[in-house]
Amino acid sequence: MVSTRVQLPEPVQSPPKAARFTLPAKSILVLGLALLAGTALVYLQVHRHPFFNMDDQGYVYENPNVTSGLSWSTVAWAFTTFDDNNWHPVTWMSHALDSQFFHLSPAGPHDVNVVLHLINVVLLFWVLWKATGYAGRSLMVAALFALHPINVESVAWIAERKTMLSMLFFLLALGAYRGYAYKPGKARYILVALLFVLGLMAKPQAITLPFVLLLWDYWPLGRLRLGSRESGSVSQTDMPSRSLYQLVKEKIPLFVICLIDAYVTMKAQKVGRPVYWPFTFRVRLENTIVSYARYVQKMFWPLKLAPMYLHPGNSIRLWQVFVALIFLLGASALVVVLWRRRYLAVGWLWFLGTMVPMIGLLQVGRQSMADRYAYLPFVGLFIMLCWSAADWAQARHLPAALLPALSLVVLASLAVLTYRQVGYWADPVQIWTHTTQVTDQNWFANGQVCILMLNKGEIDRSVPYCVTALAINQEYPVANLGVAMYEHETGHLRESIPYYEKYLASSDGDKELRYRALANLGHVYRRLGDTDRARQYFEAAARVAPPGSPATTFPK
Repeated sequence: MVSTRVQLPEPVQSPPKAARFTLPAKSILVLGLALLAGTALVYLQVHRHPFFNMDDQGYVYENPNVTSGLSWSTVAWAFTTFDDNNWHPVTWMSHALDSQFFHLSPAGPHDVNVVLHLINVVLLFWVLWKATGYAGRSLMVAALFALHPINVESVAWIAERKTMLSMLFFLLALGAYRGYAYKPGKARYILVALLFVLGLMAKPQAITLPFVLLLWDYWPLGRLRLGSRESGSVSQTDMPSRSLYQLVKEKIPLFVICLIDAYVTMKAQKVGRPVYWPFTFRVRLENTIVSYARYVQKMFWPLKLAPMYLHPGNSIRLWQVFVALIFLLGASALVVVLWRRRYLAVGWLWFLGTMVPMIGLLQVGRQSMADRYAYLPFVGLFIMLCWSAADWAQARHLPAALLPALSLVVLASLAVLTYRQVGYWADPVQIWTHTTQVTDQNWFANGQVCILMLNKGEIDRSVPYCVTALAINQEYPVANLGVAMYEHETGHLRESIPYYEKYLASSDGDKELRYRALANLGHVYRRLGDTDRARQYFEAAARVAPPGSPATTFPK
């Protein structure tokens, strides 16, 4: 009699019980509260910070739909407007609610941003812990997320409320998906989809959620099983296995939502004055490769952080692209070689995939990369780092206290760097001046310092920054205005005229500065004895004068 033996796939191996539950519930609570308290202390200083001079005006204090507070008309506007080239009704309503409670004080919105960041820290820990069973590793991922300096921009910049709101709903959807995966049902699926839609209505970066859910099926949920023995870092799961086809098919409604949101986002970007920079696909691809490598570098060496890294355009060197590509291919190859450690593949693909909407393949804006774009993608890198370090220490039977001690040193160092980085945001002049010091050939940052000092009446201090900006980019409007005002103030009237005219010929939309340029030209021509031109510019200034501006009528 011939017997046959069916070889069943080996189940995903659960982590050793001792390794999974080494932290008692009381210790988790104490450590978690300590982390939240430390994070709050690091960010407490933002309560005293003013509004930032970029985006905050359009998003908050100069937007009448927001400053009027939350009402039915505001809600209707939020769902139908493409203001600031975005469609994010949840974010608009959040800012309107701020105005309802705090009016035009920046302290309240700053505090709300900090609270949202703390909530995201808790959610990240909770989602990871429940999915993997590892409390210590999950807490360390949350701690890195809480205290890494690259996240300062998202928290300290009021206009970046959208990043944290989107992340909040992203994490809630990820947590709800675990409940659906254990017990699939229509109501649970609708909850995941609803949270996904709310995340998209806060910021389109959440569009990668279906992709992340597929990664989550692979690890740590273990719904996609390949019949191979895994490392001890994969969590135990009794969820029914699914084929890749079934898992993708299951998410078709979410992919449809992605397509709809992509269409709305692209439509919003074409409204108003979108900034599409004319870089060829080759230049955009080269910048993408280099930027991916630079993001990884900033995770390990978070220095020289700034709100604007200008796109290098055609100046990217071939050797930079080659080195970055070798690094990315090497990291990907390492993940393939160590395929049994599923968290490596999930973390790496999380980072690469969630960064795609912001990496610059479709260039919108003048930046090559941005710290705020790392808020979601860096979670993947943190997972790789924490799980790898813990597995390495466990395999070598290192003293139990060694890894926690090293973790505290790392977190303390990050907290110091983050505190210092938050301090740069205490004043727009300070953060832009810092940006000129840590970036090269940054005409935009120099121009921002120039305009801020002009608005304060500090024309002499503005000149070096205006001149530097013009030396790099002769077409930069604000720099031309700064030089014009300096020439005007120092008595070089005729020399100031071409700079004023170059500014006025630009598409710069700052009404206050435009008014000042027109009025100043009126004064220049009056002093030169050209009364006709003087009257012409005074009348033009009067037409665009903001409320409360001094009279610009030509004296009779």
